[in-house]
Order: sequence, then structure tokens, then C-alpha cells
Amino acid sequence: MSSSKPAASYSPETATQKSRRVFALVGNPNCGKTTLFNALTGMRQKVGNYPGVTVERKEGTCYDQHGKELLIIDLPGAYSLNARSPDEEILRDVLLGRRDDTPIPDAVIVILDASNPERNFYLATQVLELGLPSILVLNMVDVAESQNLTLDASVLSEAFGVPVIPMQANTRKGLPELRISMSRSDLPASPLRIPLPDDTQRLLKGFLAANKQQTQNHNERAALYLLDEATKKSHSNNDWENHLIAARYDTIQKICENAVKHSANNAPSSTDRLDKFLLHKVWGWVALIGIMTLIFALIFSYAEIPMGWIDTAFAWLGDKVTALMPPGDLRDLITDGVIAGVGGVVIFLPQILILFFFIGLMEDTGYMSRVAFMMDRLMAKVGLNGKSFVPLLSSYACAIPGIMATRTVENPKDRLITILVAPWASCTARLPVYLLMIAVLIPETQVPTLIKVGFMIALYVLGTVAIFAAAWIFNKTFSREVKSAPIMELPLYKAPSLHTITLHMWDRSKIFLRRAGTVILGISILLWAAENYPKTPDADQATQVENSIAGKIGHAIEPVIKPLGYDWKIGIGLVASFAAREVFVSAMAITYNVEEQDDEDATFTLLRQRMQTARRSDGTTPVFTPLVCLSLMVFYLFAMQCISTIAVVRRETNSWKWPLFQTAFMTGTAYLAALVIYQGGLLLGFN
Repeated sequence: MSSSKPAASYSPETATQKSRRVFALVGNPNCGKTTLFNALTGMRQKVGNYPGVTVERKEGTCYDQHGKELLIIDLPGAYSLNARSPDEEILRDVLLGRRDDTPIPDAVIVILDASNPERNFYLATQVLELGLPSILVLNMVDVAESQNLTLDASVLSEAFGVPVIPMQANTRKGLPELRISMSRSDLPASPLRIPLPDDTQRLLKGFLAANKQQTQNHNERAALYLLDEATKKSHSNNDWENHLIAARYDTIQKICENAVKHSANNAPSSTDRLDKFLLHKVWGWVALIGIMTLIFALIFSYAEIPMGWIDTAFAWLGDKVTALMPPGDLRDLITDGVIAGVGGVVIFLPQILILFFFIGLMEDTGYMSRVAFMMDRLMAKVGLNGKSFVPLLSSYACAIPGIMATRTVENPKDRLITILVAPWASCTARLPVYLLMIAVLIPETQVPTLIKVGFMIALYVLGTVAIFAAAWIFNKTFSREVKSAPIMELPLYKAPSLHTITLHMWDRSKIFLRRAGTVILGISILLWAAENYPKTPDADQATQVENSIAGKIGHAIEPVIKPLGYDWKIGIGLVASFAAREVFVSAMAITYNVEEQDDEDATFTLLRQRMQTARRSDGTTPVFTPLVCLSLMVFYLFAMQCISTIAVVRRETNSWKWPLFQTAFMTGTAYLAALVIYQGGLLLGFN
């Protein structure tokens, strides 16, 4: 959301920030900006959203050569200051001082992908013309050299009038030189000014005269983007902008002729050689399936070691509390409610981190863009814009950032459809449920790990098919606007930065643990209280739970869920997990009271064994038959079991209509799919 104010006004917090020099990081997507931000700030960073929009806001601190603290703002990646999306609007408005919530940068660090200079120079020249002190960073010079490109930093520095620093941000080569430049008190602003075409000059002159109040704090080139904004709002003819684009590229071409040298080498690049295999119509899919199989195999095997450490730590904590506190409700609350509930979810952290490690690895090397490119062919068959795939891909980690990422989808209908189908991507919150139910379904000693991996992949494939099917239906149902052309950028392959990947894993683990320490902790306490009150005198644990508030709720919904094969205890888990899907695991741990068993056994193993041996009220029929396990996995695959996602959809669509519609169609689909699995299986003679 843009501000109409000519200059920013600051809160007390912002005033404190301005006591430090503020540097803005600016660059195209895939230029290594985030890697450089992480190299400069390390752990001293915070992530949030800009108020009023869902654009991610990243700030961090570092120190210059004199030990003075600097504030670093990582602005959204963009291709131009002529804003076409919320990301580009934020970039433009921060640089023009139009955001009340963000300080005006004292200086700008413009990061360029040295392997693609002409495209990256477009945004760079726009930023340099604003008149802010600037540093130009030529990142990924090693990749440029592998493409037989050499950029002369001294020629570029003379052409732009600012320091130009070659860099490899992933190895921190060039970082000391950048810090030295950031320490300069006399950091220059670029004198560069692209010659304006005659029609642009006339329009700009008239705009400046008519909008003196709005433009008084901006130079002529900054006012160009206010003119561009006004032109879009009035739907005026934008031929002047096309002429300015041509003039800008003419200047960039002249600069590149002097500063960029192409070596005479016709041998295919490493990127070309890799893409010949990884984008092959057959072998590319084989490679992708192989990589996904490896990821899930590691999730099932190597994660067991750190999971054992976590389980031992929570068991030790439970023992200590039991030994230090006298018997009573408070001790039971802490051991059976808090420790059991939170521990039952935190134990899955290693598996989630393995998934995020590989996601970060694929993103940092450039392979993730290839996956998106391959899937884009399928996207076109259901009528979605190619830009929709990146938000959907993000949703496999978590639907919330995936839905927020739809801001890059320009077509409103494509954006809405992407938001509606994104939660069907199997996010990491579903992973604990899948892992538990697969463990209950398949005894560990009887079936090899590969079979379990096959079940997991099948769930992800089923969710993906559902996404495409729902998108196709919505595209046929909703009224359509003029489709925008799909844009898919394939960056060059580069060596991954383990520092960046580690920070990515750290950020995601903090989010997961914060959720475990807030939402899941609160739900676990409420669930424990609901299962222990009102008290039934002289009753065993099973009778107490059945007569409790939670038991009454479970019995109340049992007629609705009985056709799916679920009993009232599973009903307790379904109701509790509307706060967050993974709460189902802690709900089962509390309901089946696994902490009263031998502490030498693993919590997860205890829960699995208790669920495998659970019987219905008649005492003869198992609760968790294979059909029930499959039905539950399918239900959680399709159901909207996440209040946070509903809230984000409400904010993104600015209406309760769509989140309510989404909840209804997702939960309805989940019920019908689970019903077909269970009742269909019974008709076929399975149990």
C-alpha cells in the first residue's frame, strides 16, 4: 500500500534507528541479495511484514570498519522501479521516502548478477539516478567468468561515479572491501542521468508544475516514478514510458560495450551441460523423482538419531518434574499436558529441518527454478499463470508464506485461485501426522523404509493432483480476465552457500519452535484440562477421559465422523487440530496417556504402540485399522486444519467470503475423500 505523503514521518522507534546509518540492499531476484544480507548481518536480523501489505520485511545490523553499528534493510527483489507488484511498490516507496514505517536510506547497495549485466543494469541505473549515496556490487563474478564474461570494475566505477566492488557473496570474497566502502563518510551519489526523450521531458515538466506539494522533496528523476504511478491510476497512454525504456537500454548498451568483455569460447557452459540433463523431457523427471525419494528416505532414516536425543531430553525433563513435585493436578498438567503435548511435536523438528535443508539447497543452487520450469508445463494445462508455481512450491513448506507469495501474481483471478488451492500442498505441519499414521499403519520390523517412503510420496503426489484439479475447476468456473504471459527465470547454477542455508533452517526452526511454545503449548494445556475435568472419582484414565469435557465433545461429533471409521477419541484430535494440524499428534499423546508408560522407551514408539493396540468400546475391534489410518491421512491431506492459514487468506483477499468458502470446500472434500477410502475399502472386503 503506497503512502501519498511527500516525505516520511517517523515514530520514536524509527528515530532511534536513524541514529545509525541506514543502508538499503537493492537488486533483481536471484542476484544473491539475500546471501549478501546474511553475510553482513548473520544472526542479527529480524523478519516481519510491512504494515498494510504482505511483503516480507527483513532488517539486520552489522558494524563498519570503525565499529559503528549500521542498519541494513533488505528490500524486495525487483526488476524495475516502475512498480507492477506490491514488492516493487515497497522498493520504490522506501527509496523515495514514502513509507511512514521505514527510515529513508542514507545509502544504497545495489547488487547485480555479474553473469547477466544488461538486465541487472536496468534497475541499477534507475536507483543510481535517485541521487542517494551508492555502492555497486558485482556479485557472482565466478559465475560470470564461467560464462566467459569479464566486467571491468574500474570502467564501471568511472561510468557510474560510485564504488564498484566485485564479489562472491556465497564465499564472502569481496566482503571486506564492501565494509570499507560502507565505512566512508563521503560515499558519493552517482552523477548518472539517462537522457530523457522529448515526450517524457514534456510530461514530467507538466507533472512537476501541477504537483509541487507532492514532488517538492524529490529530484526530477525520483519524480519520474510518481508520474508513472499517476499515469497508471489514470490509465493514461504510456508510450512515453516505452520511449524511456529504449533510451535507458541504449545507455546501458554503451556502458556494457566498454566495461563487459566476452571471451571467444564457444564451449557449452556448465549450466548448459547440467540443463541438458536436468531439463530433459525424460531424464529431468527421473532426476527430480530421485531427489524427492532421497529426501524422504533421509527423513525416515537419519532423522531417527536426533529424534532419539529429543525424546530422551523430554523424558529426562518429565522424570525431573515427577521427582521434584508432589503428586497432584499441577504435576500432571506439566508432565502429561505441557511436556507430553509440546514434546510430541518438537520430536519431529529433525525431519522438518532435513526437508528445509534440501529446499534451501535447491533454491540456492538454482535447481528450484528448474523444478518450477518443468512444472510450469503442467500449470498451463489447468490455465494458471506460470508465476503461480512459486507460491505453490513454497506452500509445501508452509501455506502461510506460500499464500503471501501470491503477491507476485499480477492477474487477480490467477492470484485468487492460487490462494484457494495452495493449502492442499502438503506442508510440514502435516508431516508429523503423516509420519505417525504411517508408523501406526506399517510395523517397523515388517516393511522396509522404501515402502514408507512410497506412502509419503503418494500423499504428496495426491495433494499435487488435487491442486491441479481444483485449479482447473476454478478456472472453468470463475470469470476470466485477459491472461498475463507467464514469466519464468532460470538463473545460472552456482555453488550453494551453507551459511545462507543454515540461516534459512534457523529461521524456520524458530518459527516451528515458537509455534510449539505458543499455539501448541496453549492447546495442549486446554486439552489436558478438557480431558481431566470434571473429575470422575475412583475412575481409571480411560473412564476419566470418556467422562470429561473433551470426551463429551468427542462423543457429540462421533455420529458425524463414525462413517469415516473414527471414534470419539480421534474426534478429540480432529477438533483440537483445527488450531494447527500437528496438534493431532500431541492430542493423541495426551488422550492415550503415553507418559505413564516406561520412560526408557521412546515417546514416539510408545504412542505408536498404544495406537496400534487401541480397541473400540466393544474391546474386539482395533481402532486404527489400515483403512482408518489411510482415511485419516487423506482427511488431513485435504482438510483446512489451520486457523493461521484462514487468517492469512482473510487478510490477502480482504474478505471473509473466500476463507469461509475455502474452509467449506476443503473440509467437504476431506470428508468425502475419507468416506470413500473407508466405506469403499469395507465394500471391497478390506478392514
